[in-house]
Amino acid sequence: MQQTKTKVYELKIKTYILQDIPYPQTMRTIAGFIDSSLAKREDLLELHNQNQFKQYCFSGFYPLETNGVYQADHIYTVTLRTVDAKLAEYFLKVLKDHITPKMKGLTAEIRIVPKKIIGEIYSLLPVIMKSDGGYWRNTMELEEYERRLFENAVKKYQAYIEERIEEDFQLYTGIRFMNKKPIGVEYKEIRLLGDKLNLQIADNEMAQELAYFLLGTGIGEMNSRGYGYCNFRWI
Repeated sequence: MQQTKTKVYELKIKTYILQDIPYPQTMRTIAGFIDSSLAKREDLLELHNQNQFKQYCFSGFYPLETNGVYQADHIYTVTLRTVDAKLAEYFLKVLKDHITPKMKGLTAEIRIVPKKIIGEIYSLLPVIMKSDGGYWRNTMELEEYERRLFENAVKKYQAYIEERIEEDFQLYTGIRFMNKKPIGVEYKEIRLLGDKLNLQIADNEMAQELAYFLLGTGIGEMNSRGYGYCNFRWI
């Protein structure tokens, strides 16, 4: 596969929890931590406020708590990925010392995710696809859902490289829904429904490039809220 200039930067941020955080509030709390760090610089605050692809995504807390509450006075790691080198550098510098009422940063480490042939990517957090009728299965068939999933990925990539690409390629050879029923998530006092996906990535150059890119941006919508964050398996 021809090498490209795309790089996925992965930051491991150790955080100290100042207040108990119930599981349903996890992503909102982490998003608030990241958002408030962006507010320290005017140009990044503008990025946060604009309706555009943010080109980063992040995980929940690790290790997982089986009792449904991330506990005060405990240390957890958040993984943040981005394809934006300047944003990665900023997060590396700022988040290790950043503090909000619920959490504070302790340390931050960074690496570039190696670029190898990807066999599959799978979402660790629900993939959100908003529609006027609520959950997508209420308003569209699987074919339309897959089309929107593909178009969303391509649009994010085109925004990143600032040029159009040919779209006549197969991104994946199989899609599997890993949840038996929709997964509810909280967002601005409303409840959205999403799915955990497994995509078997096709063996062509553009599919491999786009799958690697999605590791840094997330699958689907609302990635800067943490949704669509995914992991991968190499071949």
